[in-house]
Amino acid sequence: MYIHIGDGCCVRKKDIVGIFDLEITTTMKTTGDFLLSSREEGFTVNVADRGEMPKSFILADRDGISRVYISPVSTATLYGRYNKTT
Repeated sequence: MYIHIGDGCCVRKKDIVGIFDLEITTTMKTTGDFLLSSREEGFTVNVADRGEMPKSFILADRDGISRVYISPVSTATLYGRYNKTT
């Protein structure tokens, strides 16, 4: 199953490692450092580019390749979609 995370982008449910709220987690230095390094290393995919305010990030791993998706969708909505799919 796939989870729609915004702007037509979907991630396989089994690849999702975690769903995180940007407002809460970026107050911690380690999370900010992680997001900065993932962007610098090319692992970040921003699906909130079109003037939408990013609300969450999804950490996914597929076949040993990690990606960080910056999403305009709230963690509550993403969590609901994750739990709704089978």
